Amino acid sequence: MKLRHILLATAAVASFAGSAQAENVLKWGANRDIGSLDPYSYGDSFTINVLNHVYEGLVRYSKDLKIEPALAESWQILDDQITWRFKLRDGVKFHNGNPFTAADVVASLTRVSDETSPLKGNLPAYVSSKAVDDLTVDITLNGTYPLLLNDLTNIHIFDEEWMTENDALLPTDIGAGTEGFATYNANGTGPFIVESRQPDAKTVFVVNPDWWDEPQHNLDRIELTPVNSAATRVAALLSGEISFTNDAPVQDLPRLAAAPNVEVLEGVDLRTVLIGFPFRETLTMGEPNPFVDKSVREALHKAIDLDLIHQKIMRGKSRIAGATVAPPIPGYVEALDDLPGYDPEASKALLAEAGVPEGLEFEFNCLSDGLVNEEQFCQAIASMWSRIGLSPKLDVAPRAVQSPKRTNGKTDVYTLGWATLPLLDSYSPLLQIFHSQNGNAGVFNWGGWSYPELDALIDAAGSELDLETRLSLQTEALQMVKDETIMIPLHQQPMAWAITEGVAEMPLFPDAKPRLWFARMGEGS
Repeated sequence: MKLRHILLATAAVASFAGSAQAENVLKWGANRDIGSLDPYSYGDSFTINVLNHVYEGLVRYSKDLKIEPALAESWQILDDQITWRFKLRDGVKFHNGNPFTAADVVASLTRVSDETSPLKGNLPAYVSSKAVDDLTVDITLNGTYPLLLNDLTNIHIFDEEWMTENDALLPTDIGAGTEGFATYNANGTGPFIVESRQPDAKTVFVVNPDWWDEPQHNLDRIELTPVNSAATRVAALLSGEISFTNDAPVQDLPRLAAAPNVEVLEGVDLRTVLIGFPFRETLTMGEPNPFVDKSVREALHKAIDLDLIHQKIMRGKSRIAGATVAPPIPGYVEALDDLPGYDPEASKALLAEAGVPEGLEFEFNCLSDGLVNEEQFCQAIASMWSRIGLSPKLDVAPRAVQSPKRTNGKTDVYTLGWATLPLLDSYSPLLQIFHSQNGNAGVFNWGGWSYPELDALIDAAGSELDLETRLSLQTEALQMVKDETIMIPLHQQPMAWAITEGVAEMPLFPDAKPRLWFARMGEGS
């Protein structure tokens, strides 16, 4: 390592020193920063998860990932079958002391469902809401819809008075570069309060002493520091400069596990890593787009050595995927998970038959701060595609740079990780990714595909209250996604967290979301 790199790494680790002291401080070293203090600003599960420590929804997932009351104490479906009535929790206060009321719920739902909201797709059936009284809200949907509670776990409630005072009634948008007061300020009801925010440096949360719930944690303070470098993150763990990371590099797990002051927590994420294609007429470089031909997409799928990526890049920690959702997700069946097989010669034949020119150039858009070992597996896949006569131009950059390209159709082939959040149901990717772009549907359909028969199956599932019938429709839709090779599934990525000896409890959740209101520090930490 060059001296300059050593000095930079040393400086990065040293920057953790001097943190304000408190009785129980959890120092969280993440692989990237949150995008904003506004949870509605982008459909990024990491940012939304972090801000769930500050903001809360009407309902939430429990420790065993079952839906339970949060800001709403109870709910019922009224006789028209499309209106849900929520009874709100009395006595809850926002961090600024304002009381929580039905007006806050209405304003928050209006904000997140606004046409300019990046998260409008997270409330696909929402039509309107109204305050019946200070502690009762009616939410009206566009038809019968079985998954409203799942949706609401991810819809954070803002203070209507605070938004009005600060001109924050409309959402911000990371992808569009739209900022506002809520980008850099927060005011929720949750277990932690934002004390300070330095983008790309440190965000500090302190305990909310007036939280309505009974705390199961014993934290006084959380310091979230983005540590993009895996090597620096490992060094910080080993030295004790950070006490927790939700992204322990898979290549360093043996070293971390052998350290006397570190414990590694391992599992397989629900997140499926996918490769998407453009369905527009031309590529970004102006060439006719061959990816509208299913056989070309199949050719690229067969050219990927999934086992090599699993063994060499993911260190055997991932789960190779043939389906677009993980086995625990409702709607998955084993028949969806068969693989096409690695066959570069068959890929070449398919490309030749489709008339794809030798050396076809296209952009391959990947994130440097996204999925586990994303840059490495993107490099490997680009090399594999080169071997079948294509010329992918690998474009690797941070999420902040790549997101506008993806959402505005300014790139070609791209990666996407989807963990079915917040629904924990296969309806999530079907509606958000694979449905045609239409209102709240297809928000993450960056390729611009449209299959009317697939849309009809998804729409039918979205209004079906009988669970068995609904899941059958969703399985049929997932089969169509697979048959058409709309996207290429690679794997469910490995999930590895690490804690230092000062952390006594850190539950590992299969949706890869740290819920630090369940974390506990040991005595003297």
